[in-house]
Amino acid sequence: MGSSTAVTTKVASGSPYQLDNNQVQRASSALLRHINSNQEEKEKNASKKTLIGDDDESDAEDSPLHHEAVWLVFTTKKHVVDKNRLKPGKISIPHSLNSSPSLSICLITADPQRSMKNVVADPSFPQSLSSRINTIIGFSKLKARYQSFESRRQLLSEHDVFLADDRIIMRLVQTLGKIFYQSSKRPIPISVAEIEKVDGKRVKKDQKKKDNREKESSFASPAIVAKEIEKTLHCAPVHLAPATTAAVRVGSSKFTPEQLAANVDAVVKGLTEKFVTKGWRNIKAVHIKGANTMAMLFGLLVNSLEDKNNKKRKSTGDGEKLLEGNKKSKKAKSAEEEDEASSAAARKEKLQRQKAKALEDGDDTSNKKSEKAAKSDSGSGKKKRKSTS
Repeated sequence: MGSSTAVTTKVASGSPYQLDNNQVQRASSALLRHINSNQEEKEKNASKKTLIGDDDESDAEDSPLHHEAVWLVFTTKKHVVDKNRLKPGKISIPHSLNSSPSLSICLITADPQRSMKNVVADPSFPQSLSSRINTIIGFSKLKARYQSFESRRQLLSEHDVFLADDRIIMRLVQTLGKIFYQSSKRPIPISVAEIEKVDGKRVKKDQKKKDNREKESSFASPAIVAKEIEKTLHCAPVHLAPATTAAVRVGSSKFTPEQLAANVDAVVKGLTEKFVTKGWRNIKAVHIKGANTMAMLFGLLVNSLEDKNNKKRKSTGDGEKLLEGNKKSKKAKSAEEEDEASSAAARKEKLQRQKAKALEDGDDTSNKKSEKAAKSDSGSGKKKRKSTS
C-alpha cells in the first residue's frame, strides 16, 4: 500500500509547498477500500452468532453502523513542542467528525452549572444541538461526584465528546486524571463566558472577580454558546506532545475519498501554519491510517526543491569563498615565498662566508703543521748524525 510519490508542489505565492490533491485523493481511496473490505470480512465472521445474543460490545463494533476512525500521522524533524500540551488545539475542517444525530455530548462548565442548563434549555438554543447534549455538569460537582477511578472510567464510556469551559479547562487535568488524558476523548475547550463590553471594548475584570470566578461565572447568550459549540464540533482536536510524531483524527470509514482528502488538506494546512514550528521546513513525512491498519505513506514531504536550491546556493557561495580564499592564499604564499627566498639567500651567503673562513683557517693550520714537521725532521737528522758519529 505504501507509495513514495512526492505530494508537495512549489507555488508562486504563499507557502512554498502544498499538498498534491490528486495524490492525496488516490491514497484516501486506497485506504478506505482497504478498511471497508476488512469491515465486510468482520461482518461475515460475526454473522455466526453465539447463544449469548446480540448484546456483546464486539458485536456492536462489527455492525455496519460502526465506522472506523481515520488518522493523519505526521512526522517532524524536530519536536513539535517542548512539553505536553494538555489543552487541545483545534483545526477547522470542512466535514465534521461529529455529525451523527446520536452523538452524546458531555458539557463541563464553570459554576454555577444551573446557568448553563438554562442557556441550553432556552427556546432560542437549537433543538438539534441540545438533543445531543446529554450531560451538563459544573466543576465543583464533577470533583465531588467523580473521585474514584471507576466512576471516571464510566463517565468516559458514556459520552462520545467532552466539551469544557475554557475558564476551567486546565483544572480538569487533576480532576479527571490519566484515564481521560491518555485517551482520544480529552476535553475540548470552548469559550462560553459572557464578554462585557463598553463602547465596543472589553471590560477588564478586577482581581477579586478573578479570584472568585467560579462563583461569579456568567455565560454568553444561547445563540453565541450554540455557535461556539457547533464551531468546536466542526474542528479536529490536536493533542501535542514533545515528540517527532503526532496523530490527528481526520475522518472515518463512512467518508468518501473526496471528503477525507479535503479534511487531510485542511488539517495539514492548519498544522503547518499554526502548530508545527517552522512549518513545512520541519515536516518530514505524512501518513494516513485506520484504527486497525498499518500507516500508509502517501508521500514524503521533504523540502527537496528548497534543499536543492540551498545546496546550490551553498555550493556557489562556497565556490566563491574558495576562489577568494585561493586568491588570498596565493598572495600569502607569494609573500611567504619571497621571505623564504630572501632568508635562504642570507643563509647561503652566511654558509659561504663560514666555508671561506674555514678554508682560510685550514690553510693556516696546514702551514703551521708543515713548519712543525720540518723542524721535527731537521732535529731528527741532527740526532741521527750524532749517533752515527
